[in-house]
Amino acid sequence: MTLLMLLDYASVLIFALTGALVASRAQLDIVGFAFVACLTAVGGGTLRDVLLDRNPVFWVGNPNYILIACGAALLIFLSAHLVESRYRWLLWLDSFALAVAVPAGVGLAMQMLQPSLIMVLMGVLTGCMGGLLRDVVVGEVPLVLKQGELYISAAFGGSLAGVIVADMLYQPELGLIVCAGVTWTLRAGSLLFGWKLPVYRARPPRS
Repeated sequence: MTLLMLLDYASVLIFALTGALVASRAQLDIVGFAFVACLTAVGGGTLRDVLLDRNPVFWVGNPNYILIACGAALLIFLSAHLVESRYRWLLWLDSFALAVAVPAGVGLAMQMLQPSLIMVLMGVLTGCMGGLLRDVVVGEVPLVLKQGELYISAAFGGSLAGVIVADMLYQPELGLIVCAGVTWTLRAGSLLFGWKLPVYRARPPRS
């Protein structure tokens, strides 16, 4: 199994778990669990593949990804009531999912010999779109847009660092490892230490 395929599998599994946790908070039925888990798991990768004109889309070419997501949904459906703080679990699982999905997007763009800017953008899209779709569908404020938190910026920082390392050292796999590490460090720092970007504050117009 290649590193890129491993990243895709890990991303699908962990994002599916987060989708199922959100479904549990919304008190959906088992079909709702499976739908939200699958949407979260493959949403970012689907957009990535469509934009890169990859045929077939990764989960169409290998339906095992969908089976993994459905299995994760069933696991959470049966066990979510045992978790004391599902939101805390959601935040941390989502941070790990981001840290594997971002390099998965960067890696595929590298494999397809895309320009550096496209590599960075594919990392951001792959990491952020699944969670965005998940939260919008169940009517929650998307984690990716929480005020000032490092989420999209963590994905961008990780993608950029990974691409720079890969280009400078000519070692794509090392670049993907750096990408994952930087992405998770920034996101975890935001959760643990409150790292934030400045946010816009409205001011009254000058007279």
